[in-house]
Amino acid sequence: MSLPQADNTRSDGRFLRNFGLLVCLSIGTLLLTSAFVRPRAPTETRSSSGKADHALDQIVQDLDESFRNDWVRFGLQPAGKAEDLLIARRISLALTGTIPSLQEIEALLRLPGEDRTEWWLTHLFNDKRYADYVAERLTRTYVGTESGPFLVYRRRRLKEWLSGQIEENIRYDQLARSLIDSKGIWTSNPEVNFVTVSIDQNNDKKGPDEIKLAARLTRAFLGVRIDCMQCHDDKFGDRWKQEDFHQLASFFSQAEMSFKGVRDNEKVSYQYRFKGEKEERTVPSAVPFLPELLPAEGTARSRLAGWVTHPENKAFARTTVNRIWALMFNQPMISPIDDIPLDGPFPPGMEILAEDLVKNGYNLQRLIRIIASSRVFQMSSRSDDPGTPVTSLQEERHAVFPLSRLRPEQVAGSVIQASSLTPIDSGSHVLSRISSLTQTGSFLKRYGDLGEDEFGDATGTIPQRLLLMNGELVRKRTENNMVGNASTRIGALATSDEKAVELAYLTLLSRYPSTTESEHFVPLLDGLKGEERGKAMQDICWALINSTEFSWNH
Repeated sequence: MSLPQADNTRSDGRFLRNFGLLVCLSIGTLLLTSAFVRPRAPTETRSSSGKADHALDQIVQDLDESFRNDWVRFGLQPAGKAEDLLIARRISLALTGTIPSLQEIEALLRLPGEDRTEWWLTHLFNDKRYADYVAERLTRTYVGTESGPFLVYRRRRLKEWLSGQIEENIRYDQLARSLIDSKGIWTSNPEVNFVTVSIDQNNDKKGPDEIKLAARLTRAFLGVRIDCMQCHDDKFGDRWKQEDFHQLASFFSQAEMSFKGVRDNEKVSYQYRFKGEKEERTVPSAVPFLPELLPAEGTARSRLAGWVTHPENKAFARTTVNRIWALMFNQPMISPIDDIPLDGPFPPGMEILAEDLVKNGYNLQRLIRIIASSRVFQMSSRSDDPGTPVTSLQEERHAVFPLSRLRPEQVAGSVIQASSLTPIDSGSHVLSRISSLTQTGSFLKRYGDLGEDEFGDATGTIPQRLLLMNGELVRKRTENNMVGNASTRIGALATSDEKAVELAYLTLLSRYPSTTESEHFVPLLDGLKGEERGKAMQDICWALINSTEFSWNH
């Protein structure tokens, strides 16, 4: 005889509740134990090609020598080497926009000291976070941060395309040519968005804007501000003329829209009315310097792309070096980042890096490895003598690592990563990644986004400090939450109070606590258990996030 329906329902309900509890317990156990699983560390150190690169080592030595000679010239004493974990933090902030996870730090600590930087770089180059983060930084350079003309522009598609190029370590000169000479539909050929972003849909012409494209090209790829001359000649010298800019803009005049997307119409010429003239006149295409490098054959834009990326056009290589340097140090070698003098003088190391970049196929990963391995990148931001503070000349001549505020996305990324003991990357649960993106976007709206001018001088504001102290992101990422937050898990799983404080420092500041810091925080946990201990750990992590050290690159 069958059981009554109500009994079946109660039986099914008990089963589902028990099954759900079992699943939750299993997930919780997995989260707790996986946080302390150490990833297998490699036993060999390899270059991006998988082999020892002695030529790269030589360039690093040449770069170090260049700066050493400069310090001697100015009578400067350089700072000593920074701790390995601090160097790893700098690299992580530069290439992923966030601090290392505790799991990654533990993997680093298992390696010999001399292998750590090389392994960490290889680890990050193989991490999708690197490609995505650098792609966003470059997207800002190429097309800005605005949404652009909706019907013919897809910023997200361009960023995804750039991420794929960076992930594959495509030659940077090839990437630049693809953007300058792009054709087709902006959705199926994402690089075309470099051109279509310039379209003004309220303009009757309805085609790419030659002036906007020329301005973007000179700043992004040549590191010069010729666009300042679009309305008049240079008032402070005789280098650039109004005609120089418009002759460069003329290369883009043949780019037009069709039902097949962007294409070149060689019958079109560029017309412009110069200051003091009554009528428009045809402006021929010409480059403002090194005309002998301009290819004689091809469409106007393909010739321009060939000229920009020509191996002998050092402006392109120097601009690339300056931008990657800015990414690594949070400030460029030459500032403003897009105003590099064509004929110098250049800072120590710039010509060495530019020449190596050209010689080795515009390999961005190689350039990053050289910079990260250099003495100037790995030195401390503090004076070796506590009684002698760092001078402005030492900072100017790179005799210490420059102190700089983290950019807004780095602050948000670091707060979010600090709430997890494992990397929040492409392998994380989709809900974790969605939550991170949503919270980052919300934080940036309130904290402020630097937009295109990411490497200018930026000072902190009172609202920004208040947002870190009282904002929802920090509160949610430090609150007493066994499943969601590292602070609670550390407090519950650490073998001692001392270990709990140590793990908190490694997770948030990428370093061990000093004796004084341990003596201050460890007693706060003494005898506490359960929810009280979780709240104490929340307070400790909140204090570390709101420390000056957390919000600075140093």
